Amino acid sequence: MSGGTALSRLRANKAAGATSSSTAQGPALPGASAVPANLESAEEKCEMCGKVIVEMHSHVVHLENRSLMCTCRPCALLFTERGAGRGRYRAVPNRYLRDETLQMTEAHWDALRIPVRMAFFFQNSELGTTLAFYPSPAGATESLLPMEAWLEGVGSSPLAAELEPDVEALLVSQTRGVSEILLVPIDVCYELVGLVKMYWRGFDGGSDVWERIDSFFTTLRDRSRTLTPESD
Repeated sequence: MSGGTALSRLRANKAAGATSSSTAQGPALPGASAVPANLESAEEKCEMCGKVIVEMHSHVVHLENRSLMCTCRPCALLFTERGAGRGRYRAVPNRYLRDETLQMTEAHWDALRIPVRMAFFFQNSELGTTLAFYPSPAGATESLLPMEAWLEGVGSSPLAAELEPDVEALLVSQTRGVSEILLVPIDVCYELVGLVKMYWRGFDGGSDVWERIDSFFTTLRDRSRTLTPESD
């Protein structure tokens, strides 16, 4: 993200930072947490071919162990289609969508039983279900998702129908008087997780983390296109 207000990249093989509040299954992307660039090695390498990669690089989801891999663009392009790599890998796309008509009511939010006002939802193809996680000072925390509440709310929306399993998510926020529902790449969600984990202070987080979160969502909003029938 620009301006130094969000974490710049992800490292799949460092500090999982993901816990589960409802199940022993574990997080959908264990090990997919964001850390600041200045804590990483000066030369990060593609986890597939070993080539040195730049700071803003691609990511590939390893579907079997549900982790994010940092890759060069040529390697990522090998896995843009379903079934590539014997179905073991999927490249994370670079798609940002919004639906201005979509709103989450207080009743729908309460029905999801998520204790905070930010969460992301994605389809896990291995489990055949939709999972919900929310950022916390401890990392990405899984929340037991009542499927009825999901399907009766944003889960039945055209935006949710656009989701590519495993690699895209609906990122939902109702904080500081602003409501956001965005379709984003899955690695963006873990970037938000890393931001909260690194900068949260005290009970309410502190002004610094909320300024960074506001800037984070502003950047996503600016990147996103309005959903149309041609958006797929």
